[in-house]
Amino acid sequence: MRAKQLEDYLHGHIPLSRAMAVRVAQADDDCVVLEAPLAPNINHHATVFGGSASALAILAGWSLLHTRLSAHGPHAQLVIQRNSVEYERPLTGAFSARATFTAASDWDSFVALLRRRGRSRITVPAVLLSQGLEAGRFSGQFVALADGAGP
Repeated sequence: MRAKQLEDYLHGHIPLSRAMAVRVAQADDDCVVLEAPLAPNINHHATVFGGSASALAILAGWSLLHTRLSAHGPHAQLVIQRNSVEYERPLTGAFSARATFTAASDWDSFVALLRRRGRSRITVPAVLLSQGLEAGRFSGQFVALADGAGP
């Protein structure tokens, strides 16, 4: 899935991404980088609202899984189960979230379990960046449900 296709998908299916003015800077099997400007995500301290930073990281992790599953299957519904964000510094301008896989074996185990049981979990990390500096770390556990598997 190309960056523009992913961006169009996000804006069309997840309205928050459009409201946040999310832009897909990179989208491939191994990494998704999403960017957003400060203006629609600003808080009362003139920095990025923590909820916007968390949402961008969730979107990046979800998009990484969506991109890879769209390209290689199996087809599944993806949802976030739990997440945590540790902020190291304020995000003072445009910001980004870069999601990657920790290890190739994580993906292989995730897909094998999804094919065998119709549901699977995987943890995806992301790094939040602002002004070229690391500003936070995200960890999200996502659940995939194969079509017809139900909750």
